[in-house]
Amino acid sequence: MSRPALYFAITSHGFGHTVRAASVAAAIQQLCPEILLILVTTAPRWLLESYISGDFIHRPRSYDVGVIQSDSLTMDKEATLEKLQQLRSEQRSIIAGEVNFIRTNRVGLVLGDIPPLAPLIASSAGIPCWMMSNFGWDYIYRDWGGGFVEIADWISECYGKSDRLFRFPLHEPMSAFPNITDVGLPGGSPRYNLDELREKLGLTAPPEKIVLLTFGGLGLEQIPYEGLNQFPDWQFVTFDNKAPDMPNLLKASGHDYRPVDLMPLCGRVMSKPGHSTFSEALRLGTPIVSLTREGFVESFILLDGIRDYAYHQILTPEEFSQGDWEFLRHPLEPPRLAQTVAKDGTEAIAQMVVNYFQAQ
Repeated sequence: MSRPALYFAITSHGFGHTVRAASVAAAIQQLCPEILLILVTTAPRWLLESYISGDFIHRPRSYDVGVIQSDSLTMDKEATLEKLQQLRSEQRSIIAGEVNFIRTNRVGLVLGDIPPLAPLIASSAGIPCWMMSNFGWDYIYRDWGGGFVEIADWISECYGKSDRLFRFPLHEPMSAFPNITDVGLPGGSPRYNLDELREKLGLTAPPEKIVLLTFGGLGLEQIPYEGLNQFPDWQFVTFDNKAPDMPNLLKASGHDYRPVDLMPLCGRVMSKPGHSTFSEALRLGTPIVSLTREGFVESFILLDGIRDYAYHQILTPEEFSQGDWEFLRHPLEPPRLAQTVAKDGTEAIAQMVVNYFQAQ
């Protein structure tokens, strides 16, 4: 008898979608190791392996474009539109190839975060498609107007063919989806003993003076590291390979550490608006310092979310690029809301996927 197989289609834009999808995939594997995981993304295998400890198939394919960027804040809309139009023109051949793969591997369910072609592929293969996200690409593109409006309409139509959406907190309405189930925040869990990790990394400053700098898979083109000289008694941790050598700057790259592993040691996570980073920080209760991000409508929802649920600071890129890091001396803003946000997204989705397969 063949193993039940899950085809997990993941937007290849940045690392955030991959992180939250991989955390769900890992939870599925823990609950039901016999489910064969097929991770469909052009994100690097090492990133998937940093969350998924067991076996899986990595199928490096991309069924959406996301936003073409030079770094985490700089977007190329013209190139993005061109690639989207090309994707739309090639959808029939892409779908045909994937339907063949799905039938050959006896896949029973498609789960997507959040490529528009995933529901079309599943529908053509005659199996259900479940999706998970806090936004759809139709929402992002429609805000840009012009030639993106037609693309947004096409994407909304694609999403309308899905069977179910798991909607995370900090979300837009996602009205294109016909069947919505709200779940909590997704993300991974730290996997190291904190005292041992603190000692191994040589972190001697008190937590309120330790700052994790993480700007997503694309990073930032210019980070004014020289400002850290103003804070000799603080410690900063970065995953940026190109960061300068400084006595109070620790480079965490080249190890097996993920941002979520280091967050509990830190008094602040400094980032750009990104659902995955915000989600993992909120799950752990780590305060967030975020840059604003113009031209990306999701960022307003994300920043509102941390105002509601996290101790936080919000900076403009201009304030950040001044380079004196003076904002670190200012107190964090408390959350606006007294209630906390649900944090069970990873576990809830994993359990529902396992229940689906066990009912077959």
